[in-house]
Amino acid sequence: MIVFRTNLGLAMVVLGGAVFMYGQAPSDPGSPRLAVPAVATEAAAIPVPTATPAVQMLQSFKNDNVKFDVDLLMNLLADRKHEGWVLAAYPDPKTGQPLIGAGVSLDLPAREHPQSDPLNPNPFLEAASAELWQAAGLEPERLNQILDDFHQKLIAWGMHDYRSQIANLPSQITEAEANQLLRVAIVQSILNARAYCRSFDQLTPWQQMALSQLVFQMGTNLEEFTQFLELINSDAAPFSRKLASADLAYWNGVQKSLIQSQWARLYRVRAISVIAMLDPRYNQNPRMAERRVGAVLRPAVVHRRRGRPAGQTQLASTAKPAGPHAAGVRHRARSKRKA
Repeated sequence: MIVFRTNLGLAMVVLGGAVFMYGQAPSDPGSPRLAVPAVATEAAAIPVPTATPAVQMLQSFKNDNVKFDVDLLMNLLADRKHEGWVLAAYPDPKTGQPLIGAGVSLDLPAREHPQSDPLNPNPFLEAASAELWQAAGLEPERLNQILDDFHQKLIAWGMHDYRSQIANLPSQITEAEANQLLRVAIVQSILNARAYCRSFDQLTPWQQMALSQLVFQMGTNLEEFTQFLELINSDAAPFSRKLASADLAYWNGVQKSLIQSQWARLYRVRAISVIAMLDPRYNQNPRMAERRVGAVLRPAVVHRRRGRPAGQTQLASTAKPAGPHAAGVRHRARSKRKA
């Protein structure tokens, strides 16, 4: 499982820096390709034989196993402008667990994730971090050394000071190795996206990318989106290239099942990009598809605990710290409303 992290520069991100930015149509639209902080521990990576089934599955993946361009998704998730791309181990802001590169976890154990859909023959793959590391072609001993160094720093500095030093940490992996890790993490997400959606191979390239991205960000938390999963696995799901109005209404319902979620409201910018890809008309006009989602996806609100009556809220996307003239601005605003 690749745990979704808020520090993916949403990644997301806000998700950006792609081969072409969202809102620009591809050159060939018809182309088929496109908590609670954890306590620091001394635990090192769990040793994993090089030939585990998980490593073999990850290494056997081919780019033509999906319709979309895997490199494009890598460019979207490798947000090098923000904290979402760090070439040294650093603590997750919520759990304190070690991350590296594009937010890839370094100390997760392998877990069981049974397939509950009898009509889906694809198994879930919840590999250990050490297996992802080996599938990327990196030496296991280096992972142990990185984890040892991480825990020593976490104990010596504490969470806050460690995170304040992220920009100054010396590199422990190269750019190429970070890309290898990201690619393997994306491959795991693709395999699990196929396990979540029995009709994955019939989705459009952009729909496959959207679902793979959701799995990358949420991991097993996607299990909680029951309405969304029921809809994409419905026998009534349309996959014809000639879309009727009923087909568009169906996919609009799929999008709404995500729009109404707390995830979409909290991470509105990235959610708009991902949810828009589920529109079967996305390749015709990506910008219009995003506008349709943005028009109905409301941002989350921030509840002001001090200086405001109960029940008064402020939009998260517009919340700003009060300046020295804030009181006068509010007074003039009230006067205009009275007038």
